Amino acid sequence: MWNEKLYDVAVALLKQLIATPSLSREEDGTAQVISDFLTAMDIPHERHLNNVWAINKHFDPAKRTILLNSHHDTVKPNPQYTRDPFSPDVVDGKLFGLGSNDAGGCLVSLIATFLHFYHRTDLQYNFALAATAEEEISGSNGIESILDRLPAIDFAIVGEPTLTQLAIAEKGLMVLDCTVYGKAGHAAREEGENALYKALPDITWFRDFRFPNVSDTLGPVKMSVTVINTSNKAHNVVPADCSFVVDVRATDQYTLEELLEVIRANVQCEVKPRSMRMRPSFIPMDHPFVQAGISLGKTWYGSPTTSDQALIPATSVKMGPGDSARSHTADEFIYLEEIKAGIDSYIRTLEMIQ
Repeated sequence: MWNEKLYDVAVALLKQLIATPSLSREEDGTAQVISDFLTAMDIPHERHLNNVWAINKHFDPAKRTILLNSHHDTVKPNPQYTRDPFSPDVVDGKLFGLGSNDAGGCLVSLIATFLHFYHRTDLQYNFALAATAEEEISGSNGIESILDRLPAIDFAIVGEPTLTQLAIAEKGLMVLDCTVYGKAGHAAREEGENALYKALPDITWFRDFRFPNVSDTLGPVKMSVTVINTSNKAHNVVPADCSFVVDVRATDQYTLEELLEVIRANVQCEVKPRSMRMRPSFIPMDHPFVQAGISLGKTWYGSPTTSDQALIPATSVKMGPGDSARSHTADEFIYLEEIKAGIDSYIRTLEMIQ
């Protein structure tokens, strides 16, 4: 195939994906669309749950493998949509529809790239393509559920909208459930121990504390208290407990375990992490793919948002067509020219390391 045909194939596939609802945990329809597409292309593939993957025709176990990965699940449509979110309409060079930008454009561009390399016999690397589920909710039935079914991965390209620039680092995420205990009492009398007031010093600490090590690409660790609750339902009762949630955005300067140790040493509340899965990631600047991208005029940056990159235990980069600022917005769209640029960028950069 040549690139113009790859573009036509990619756009046609993206329109099918947009027209098929695929909310997280409900991606059966789009998984089938992708499976049917690969079947039509005469590409053997496998499916586990709503994840679909394939390897290049002349896969050689003696060679290292590059993973091309993006997701086909979406968030729920933004309530401010003025268009049908499942109608793949093209207007003024824009393809509208839920998931068009995040991350349908990336996924179909990576699939087109996989097709470009699929039949080659002269590759220095193998290719594995994985279209995965549950990325939007960091679910356990997505990329994690097939890692042991894929070939050993040496390097991964994670398709997310970056305007085809190189996100060489990505912040990790640790969500903390914090609880402070007091003693109930009548609000009209001087009795009880107000758990809300006991929580204030810890909440203030999370607001003000700065971890000393700052990442060159990701900046400082960021902590935000985002939810506060008590089990109290009555206005005249001193609350006996106060719980709050802290969103911690980690950088490559600390492991999640190190961050948790520092936090627990500085607060009085009970601290329980919901997960230690979403780890920060980065790729060295001297990696051949990064150097190839830079030679093609790509810029690099550190991404503050999380993706399946956090769950892939291999060196990886986040890159793809579309603009992250459009993700999860009403009347989501991707420019058709961005899909062309995405296919071209993936292929040209990968050709340079073959």
